Amino acid sequence: LPADLRHRAADEQVLVSEDGDGAAIGVYLDEKLLERLAAANPVDALHGGNLADFWTALEGVSHFTYLAWNTSHDRPVSLLELELQAEVDKYVGSLWLLRSQQPARFPRELHHLLFERARVDDSLAGERVGLYHHANRYAARFCRRLERALSQKSAAVSAATVGELRRFYRWSSARKCRHIEQLGPDRGQRLLVNPPVAGRHDRAALGRRTAAPGGDDAARALDDRDQRHDVVGLE
Repeated sequence: LPADLRHRAADEQVLVSEDGDGAAIGVYLDEKLLERLAAANPVDALHGGNLADFWTALEGVSHFTYLAWNTSHDRPVSLLELELQAEVDKYVGSLWLLRSQQPARFPRELHHLLFERARVDDSLAGERVGLYHHANRYAARFCRRLERALSQKSAAVSAATVGELRRFYRWSSARKCRHIEQLGPDRGQRLLVNPPVAGRHDRAALGRRTAAPGGDDAARALDDRDQRHDVVGLE
């Protein structure tokens, strides 16, 4: 990491450096984080012990990909849409991975864990705390709609659902939020006025803002049979 960013405690940071000819984007993942993921590879088995680290890495990859895609299309990116897309990517990526590992079971507790149990780390978020909560609420509503479409007995994803995800990815922040606000009687929160734009400084860093329940806490939440959540695959 650059010397002026090493004091941050984040396990994941996205670095953006712009000049007149374009932008350079990189993802930093802490060495200990990578060691933990190598020791308990989520691709082999996603469970309560590696879920938080998986989300941390996935968030960095989501930011990198979204920034790169929008930069290649000469489009600015607001921090709101960057965080909103990352939340959606974490939910969809985790759900698809779990269903591939346990095709007969649907992880309903995943939505609760990501959007209600996860918290914003105030020490890392700083003055952007409200923005992260805002993105989380919008993503929760959109992913609740996806949950209904993805909760079929088959693990296969319909072409219609894939098409919706692709359209959503390409939409602007305002378009995404308008779409979510129309998803049923419970209206989403109003859009932020003039949300900050990522990548408008010579060097910007976007670090991890949320902390998911980990270890035994996550395992219990993801296998809460008293609440009738069918998540045997996440033990």
